[in-house]
Amino acid sequence: MAEHVEQVEHVKVDHEVILEMKNISKSFPGVKALDDVSFTLKKGTVHALMGENGAGKSTLMKCAFGLYFADEGEVILEGKSVNFHSPLDGIQNGITMIHQELNPILRRSMAENIWIGRVPVKKILGFPVVDHKKLYADTQELFDRLHMRHINPRTPPLGLSASIVQLCEVARAVSYGSKVIIMDEPTSSLTYAETELLFDIIRRLTSEGVAIVYISHKIDEILQISDEVTILRDGKSVGTWTAEELTPELIVNRMVGREMANWFPELDNEPGEVIMEVENYTSINPFSFKDCSFNLRRGEILGIGGLVGSQRTELVEGIFGIRSRQSGTMKINGKQVSINNSLDAIENKMGLLTEERRATGIIPGLSVLDNITIASLKLGYSNRFGFLKLKKMVEDSEGYVKSLRIRTPSLRTRILDLSGGNQQKVLVARWLMSHPEILILDEPTRGIDVGAKFEIYTIMLDLAREGKAVIMISSEMPELIGMSNRILVMCEGQVSGILDSKTATEEKVMEYASKVGGLGENA
Repeated sequence: MAEHVEQVEHVKVDHEVILEMKNISKSFPGVKALDDVSFTLKKGTVHALMGENGAGKSTLMKCAFGLYFADEGEVILEGKSVNFHSPLDGIQNGITMIHQELNPILRRSMAENIWIGRVPVKKILGFPVVDHKKLYADTQELFDRLHMRHINPRTPPLGLSASIVQLCEVARAVSYGSKVIIMDEPTSSLTYAETELLFDIIRRLTSEGVAIVYISHKIDEILQISDEVTILRDGKSVGTWTAEELTPELIVNRMVGREMANWFPELDNEPGEVIMEVENYTSINPFSFKDCSFNLRRGEILGIGGLVGSQRTELVEGIFGIRSRQSGTMKINGKQVSINNSLDAIENKMGLLTEERRATGIIPGLSVLDNITIASLKLGYSNRFGFLKLKKMVEDSEGYVKSLRIRTPSLRTRILDLSGGNQQKVLVARWLMSHPEILILDEPTRGIDVGAKFEIYTIMLDLAREGKAVIMISSEMPELIGMSNRILVMCEGQVSGILDSKTATEEKVMEYASKVGGLGENA
């Protein structure tokens, strides 16, 4: 397999059209997701697809892949009109899609996840059994080809970082030998180094003539890796340009239909007295957070930074009571509290927006209404007999849908039918409805567009202005500096320092993030 790469790397790729989508329209109950959209993809190129959440990017590609069937229009693959009725049709005809939301089989090995439905078999006493030796050898060969040698094919996804699982999803797509690979927010969970590895994989694939559709909200990545960019807005095509023609400002303007002068709102909140004190929080897991101490002030946005594996998420989950701790104390408003589960946290007016909205955030089979109200049922939405106050639940939920501009046909729509960004807004509404004094946001803008990001930032700032306290974990350095009053940096489970964001730089944050033992507090 590796030899094949060497043979094709020097071949000049003919950039002829491989996939055309003509006048595609697609409607769901109460909403027209795509309206007469056309799209052209060429061999050996990276074609970025951009737009706000709900613009129709993923829906368009699902129509190409066979997950959805377009109401109108035509899909042409290699000059032939096709009608895929399932993803299997798409895969068998050379189209693979890496979905934004990861859904691996947690207790099976990475090798089994990659080759699911295609595992090699051998016969023992005339009976077919899985050939595990070949399975792991084929997976290792694939990882070697993609420079992913640091991943063990025998390890199951359970307990691994989202970034490793994301890379293995890329490997699975490559394993099909596809002519077209659709990548939906492929770097949402990746570190800078892993993103560079992905870009190297993409360049290798395009040198072999593979066409890549790259869906992302990260403008710097789009300009770095793409040949062409198509922008959608409200289910319609705004246009297609070469990447060289575009600037970040032009992309944002064409995505949202207006100019955005600033990426972040001005932090005019004024932090006050201490609302939370965390002392020597140590996990029961010896490889997780240890001896973490910090305080949080009313009206403050406290950013938490650090490299993947620094135990940022584990620390805030420990604070929220969903991870066990060995030792440590917490005070809220000067009073020591014991938070051992999420109910304890909610009763102490805390909220937690988790990092992985699909795995630990949304309840996929339930409606938007159910997902918004689930954390507040005991906080004024039920009477003394235990019956729900449905009218009040609907009225208050409609208020949050309107104020957060959540695009949904109705409150009865399944949350699973919304775009990723609108799912995220529903989860924000869930915690706003519980009226928290302390709101913890773990990667709150992951996988959402610039317009929706600004809305999330505005919500955070409004809460701080009201005297609420916000903790925000972010892997995006500009966001961490631009939206925090102070930045707590972690390294290998410890607090290595706390910076004043007014004087913080990306270099200083990275210095703290790579030094164990602490550099002291500078705030």
